[in-house]
Formats: sequence, structure tokens, C-alpha cells
Amino acid sequence: MSGPTLVIGSKNYSSWSLRPWLLLRQFDVPFAEVKLPLDTPEFYARIGDYTPSGRVPVLLDGDVHVWDSLAIAEYANERFLDGRGWPRASAARAQARAVSAEMHSGFSALRTALPMNCRKRVRNHMLNPDAARDVARVKTIWREANQTFGGGGPFLYGEFGIADAMYAPVVLRFVSYDVALEPFEQAYVDTILGLAPLREWLRETETEPVAVLHEKDTP
Repeated sequence: MSGPTLVIGSKNYSSWSLRPWLLLRQFDVPFAEVKLPLDTPEFYARIGDYTPSGRVPVLLDGDVHVWDSLAIAEYANERFLDGRGWPRASAARAQARAVSAEMHSGFSALRTALPMNCRKRVRNHMLNPDAARDVARVKTIWREANQTFGGGGPFLYGEFGIADAMYAPVVLRFVSYDVALEPFEQAYVDTILGLAPLREWLRETETEPVAVLHEKDTP
């Protein structure tokens, strides 16, 4: 049986695409990749062939089409990961789902102030108060998850899982915009950056064309 197909956007800009892509790659799930360059006529001409939402990512698995990054992660967890995407313990699993949903639906100020741009480097980037509160909340989530349920492991819940995939784009935003980190947070950032699939993702961003609309979004 052939594997699924994951349709994604430009790797330099698409935080939503990174989440399921990293999850599948880190768990060695074979899949075909279709990349549509964001903010281009090609994207708008082709995206309707894959999903009625008009957005990436979308996972195609036979007759099953799943869009939305968190929905794809849940489907992949059931279909390919035998439940390994979430912690086994119920309390840890509940919290991991909660912080993943919080990332999925919240942090609008952080997204606006620190737009995803893997190649960008800004030193001493000033955060507005709303973005600073979002950044502080992310740091609290990381620390509480690891201290309460991490069991001494390097990831949020000890071993790599969906929650780590959901926060991986934030790691890249923190690097791009030189967000100040304490030693624990820096260690977690270094752990995510050290993942072989993420290093591959970053290498591929270096040869992608610049998306003008996204560059204009970046201070």
C-alpha cells in the first residue's frame, strides 16, 4: 500500500505546513510531498485540486483528505503512529493536547510580531506588550510541561510528540528574531534545531524563492 501525500506551502514561511511534516518525518512515516509556493498564481491555481479549504497543509491518504495541521496530526497519530504522538499517561496526554490546541488557536500577537521566516535574522528585536505576553506564555508552557511530565527527557513530554511539532515553528521564530532565552528554553530550542528532519527543512528553505508578500510582513 502506498503512503500518504502531504501538500505543504513554502518551507521558509509556512509554519502550519512544518508541523505535520516534522511529525511524519520524525516518526519515519513514508509520504510523498507536494509543495506549492505561497502567494503565487501557481498556488491559487492548484490548491483547489487538493482541498476545499484553499489552505495548506492537507494530507491525502487514499480517499481520505484531512486539512488543518492539528487534525492531520491527530489522524496521523491514529493511522500511522499507534498512538505514539501523545504521551501514554492520561494526565500528560490531556495537558499535551491542551497546549497543542492553545498553540493552534492562540498567540495571534506572537504570530503578527514574529512572522515565520526561517532565513531571517533580526538582532535586538523589540516586542510589543501583547507579543511579549505571548512569548512569556510559551516559555511557561515549555517549562511546566517538561518539569511536570518530561521525566528528564529533552522534549516537552520526555519523548518527541505532537506537542513538540506544534511548537517547532515558535522555535524557529525565536531564532529568527533573537528572542532572549533562559538556559532551559535555550536547551529546548537546541534540541528541536538538532532534529535531522528540521535541519533538512531548513536546508531546503535556502533555495526557495522569496515570497514578496511575506517579506513585506517582516519588520
